Amino acid sequence: MMTDDDKPNRPGQMQTELNQRKPRGRLGRDVQSKIGQQLRAMYDDVVSAGVPDRFSELLRQLDEQKDKGSNG
Repeated sequence: MMTDDDKPNRPGQMQTELNQRKPRGRLGRDVQSKIGQQLRAMYDDVVSAGVPDRFSELLRQLDEQKDKGSNG
């Protein structure tokens, strides 16, 4: 037979468990800086790659269709 003391997720028990959790670790400024540098480098590579010709062609075709639809 389960008693109130055996039931998980009682409000009081949950609060106690939250208070007993260890604080989460935080990244130091040096680690954050290094991650930021690496993300910027990756992003710069993507931006400098440009738009593939196929995508440019599809965008051009969409613009033409839009222009035809608004003029007709």
